[in-house]
Amino acid sequence: MIQSSDKNFFRLDGKVALVTGGGQGIGEAISTRLAQGGARVAIFDLEADKAERVASELGGIGLRGDVTSESDINRALDKLKNWAGTVDILVNNAGIVGKTARIWELAKSDMETVLAINLVGPFSWCKAVVPDMQQKKYGRIINIASIAGKEGNPTLGPYSASKAALIALTKSLAKELAGQGDITVNAISPAVIATPILEGIPQATIDYMVSRIPLGRTGRPEEVAALVHYLASAEASFTTGQCYDISGGRATY
Repeated sequence: MIQSSDKNFFRLDGKVALVTGGGQGIGEAISTRLAQGGARVAIFDLEADKAERVASELGGIGLRGDVTSESDINRALDKLKNWAGTVDILVNNAGIVGKTARIWELAKSDMETVLAINLVGPFSWCKAVVPDMQQKKYGRIINIASIAGKEGNPTLGPYSASKAALIALTKSLAKELAGQGDITVNAISPAVIATPILEGIPQATIDYMVSRIPLGRTGRPEEVAALVHYLASAEASFTTGQCYDISGGRATY
């Protein structure tokens, strides 16, 4: 039997990872974890100062950009390729909650803004990196969805809808890439996680979400990062098209 000391499990040495929205919160925790695993990490974030701060701490590269802009994505990829090569691991983490209100109180633009960032952004990044993964016959894509995409949270209609769509996109892309080498596409669906994104959500909404969690607390970014680390590793080669809950027991179906 192989003992844990006999092998460096889940190592990412020689791999290039890109994390969108990696300048804070869950994205920062994921970037840190992947770097600790040996990956060279690029931080793509709308806020350049945050991207540069995390990148400098991890020996990575900070890339300013908007996930809704294909030109920003292409420029970032060019810089990344010059720095370390093509992307082996893509983590689509960037996202927004959007306006918190009931459906009939929202404008069409409220829905469109959330979908652009939470769904079209990951679509655009996947579209950009997949050709290189197909050429190398290797890749890992992890999309950060939400338990709201499975259950739907009141007053978070656009957010819930965007995450449900991201889960479906994950499954579709996984099936399209199956059999083209060791390329996997998975999603994770966290329940409420203690990050700065909660600052824009009314306390009543947060209380509702926490009340649904049997463990009775919010999750930690580091706990999310640990699950992403596994899915980003070579060991996860038989895992694709899945959405893993990390919900403190909220999702038990």
